[in-house]
This record gives sequence, C-alpha cells and structure tokens, in this order.
Amino acid sequence: MTSEFLGFTMFGVTMITLLLGFPVALTIAGSALIFALIGDYLELFNLGILSLYPLRIFGVMKAETLVAVPLFVFMGVMLEKSNIAFKLLEAMGKLFGRRAGGLGISVIIVGALLAASTGIVGATVVTMGLMSLPVMTKAGYSTRLSSGLICASGTLGQIIPPSIVLVLLADILQGANEQASELKGELVPDNPVTAIDLFAGALLPGLLLVGLYLVYQIILASINPSLCPALVEKNHDDKVHIQEINFPQLLKIILSPLILIIVVLGSILTGIATPTESAAVGAVGATIIAIISRQFNLEILKIVSQETTKISSMVFIILIGASMFSLVFRGFGGDVVVEDFLLNLPGGPISAMLIVMTIIFFLGFFLDFIEIIFVVVPIVSPILIAMGFDPLWLGVMIGINLQTSFLTPPFGFSLFYLRGVASKEIKTKDIYLGVMPFIGIQILGLSLIWIFPQIVLWLPYLIFK
Repeated sequence: MTSEFLGFTMFGVTMITLLLGFPVALTIAGSALIFALIGDYLELFNLGILSLYPLRIFGVMKAETLVAVPLFVFMGVMLEKSNIAFKLLEAMGKLFGRRAGGLGISVIIVGALLAASTGIVGATVVTMGLMSLPVMTKAGYSTRLSSGLICASGTLGQIIPPSIVLVLLADILQGANEQASELKGELVPDNPVTAIDLFAGALLPGLLLVGLYLVYQIILASINPSLCPALVEKNHDDKVHIQEINFPQLLKIILSPLILIIVVLGSILTGIATPTESAAVGAVGATIIAIISRQFNLEILKIVSQETTKISSMVFIILIGASMFSLVFRGFGGDVVVEDFLLNLPGGPISAMLIVMTIIFFLGFFLDFIEIIFVVVPIVSPILIAMGFDPLWLGVMIGINLQTSFLTPPFGFSLFYLRGVASKEIKTKDIYLGVMPFIGIQILGLSLIWIFPQIVLWLPYLIFK
C-alpha cells in the first residue's frame, strides 16, 4: 500500500460518509484525522504535518474577506423578513401578467433582483414557490415550466454578486493562486484575484444567465403559449383576477432594493469600499428597509441574528474541517498524483479543465456547494491556474458550475426547497423534469463563457486595470 492510495481512499470514504448524511464538518475533519493516524501507524504519513493545522485556522481567523459572510447572510435574512420578495412578485405579476409568459418573466426578474440583494437561495425559492406557484398553476401554466422557472431563478443568488459563494471562492482561489505561482517557480502570482475581482467578473455572466432564461421563456411563449398563458381579468372561479399597476406604484416597490443593490455592489466595484465594508452597509440598509416596511421589531432582530449565527457557524466550521482534510490529503501526496494526472492528459489544459468541470458538475448531484468549494477546489485549482488558466475566469466558471448543483436531481437543494412548499398535486417527477431545460441553459452559459472569456474578464480589467 502506498501513501497516495491511502489518500485517495480517504477521499472516497469521505464522499461516501457525506452521502450517508453524517455532519459535514465532523466527517471531513474526522475522516482526515483517522486516516492520518492510520497512515502514521503504517509509516505512510508524518504526523508532524498536523503541526501546521493551527496556522491554517489562524489564517482563516485573519482573513478579513470572510467577515463579509455573516454580514451578507444578515442582510439576506433581514430582507427576507421584510417581505420584499412578496411585494416584488406582486408588482411584476401585475406588470407582465397580461401577456403570454408574463408570469414566467416576472419570476425571472424578481429572482435576479433578489439575487443581487439577498443571495439566499432557500429563502428565494421558498418565497416564490409559496406566492407564484399557486398563481401560475391556476393561470394554466405547465407544472414543469413553473417548477423549473422558480428553481432556476432562485439559484441566481449563487452567482450574481454580492454572493457568499464568490466570497468563499475568492478566499480559496487566493491560496490556490499562490500555490500555482510556486508550481511555476514564481515569487508572486501574475494575476492576483480577490472577492472584488470575482464580483466584477461574475456580474456579466450572471446577467447573461438571466438573459438566457428570459429568451427561453419568450421563445416558449411564442411557440406554445398554452404552456404559459396570460392572466385574464375575469372574476370567474377558474380565472385569475389581476389589477393594473402604474409606474409610481412600481417604483415605490422596487426603489428600496434597487438602492441597496446600487449602494452595496456599486461601492465594491468603484473601489469606495471593500466587500466586508459594503456587506456592513448592506446589513444596515436591509434593517432600514425592514423598519420602513414596518416589519422590524426585537423578535425579528432576534430571529435574524440566530439564523445568521447558524449559517455562518456552519460555513466556518466546515472551512476549518476542510483545512484539516486538504492538509492530510497533501501529506499523503494526493495533490501530486492529481497534478501528474491532469498535466499528462491527452489534449493538455483543455482536457484537464473539461474533466475538472465535469467532476464538479457530477459532484453537485450529491454534495452541497460548500463541501465542493472547501474539499475539491483547493485540490484542483492550483494545477489549473499553473497550466495557464486565468484564476478570475476559473473562479466564475466554478461558481456557475456550483450554481448548477442546486438544480441537478436527485439532491439539488433548490428542488428540495420547492418540494417542501409545493402542493401534493405537483409531482416530484415534474419538478425534476422542469429543471432539465434550465440545466441545459446553464451548460450553454458555461460554454459561451469558455469560448468568450472576455464575458468574465472585460469588466474587471476595465475597472481595475
């Protein structure tokens, strides 16, 4: 038995135990520690490597960018409690509902607005599922189309900045970029990447996905309007009654989240504030919106604080556990095997990138995005960057790929969220089949970004270079 074999056995055992539902952080760190002890007993691992673990934890504690995570979570949860999603959906439904596919267009636009202001997938999918799914069903929308639209639009918060996924990816890619420089024999990285760079790079790809969703809905409404009929203003029991909305009413509803988006994202992209500072502004702004909406009291503040603590604690304890896993995996020499495998593939860097993206895509069927970011990305990203891929472009490609993991059956979290609030008449099979076209759209978006990398690189270079 070799140390490399033991390292990959550890990787396989960890994946299996995660699929069995064991706690993520304890599974990742515990399996690494157990295999480190086994390796030491077999004289295949040096336990002295674990002395580096406290330094890794201290590095996590020092990372200022990660402070943005609880602040963005607080902002998103507070906005969820302010009922802003319900108001936006109602307004957009009145604006577009009278035309075929109008409700679908409304769901996509609201999903994009919520993505840029809250970024919490579960809250977005649940809210839109509760409010728009019954209306779409009553209006005669295809169950599959309705389910696909809600699930896909809800996942936009994973890639449209400010996004927690991008903050976490930026932290991982910074370390990967430094390791790639060492592999290339350089002292400092050629293209340093930060959360600000990733936010700028992900903006146009995120809008591209929104555009592709809208085009799909419009084409579908043109070809087969019976799948997504217009709402009609009749008072019969079998029809949906819809009221008009004027521009001042619409502006009143969308103005507060729009200002918050502009302030948070604008301050980051213009360099006025760091992501952490902007997240703090966003948290305060979300609280002000809740106060204005008369949805704020001490009980809501308590609930929001508790949810923020739970989500942030989960993220950081997984990050600490993943640090142990990657340390032990490298101690077994697993990273060297991965590097040799990717470097010696026929087809060179293109084949390596394709295989890595395919692995991440299929892992998304079973694992959460946090687990993939902290376990898989640190192993493969230094090698890909050393092979010549731009770390900024790579980060956005991985981000969109991880977003797709929320849609992929059988374990896509977006599907579970919708299943939890959908009526019994809506079959799970229809939810699964409904997201298939949108998974195809995600793959199309990834392909376009691969072929035209300037979709990612143009805005960051325009702003920062």
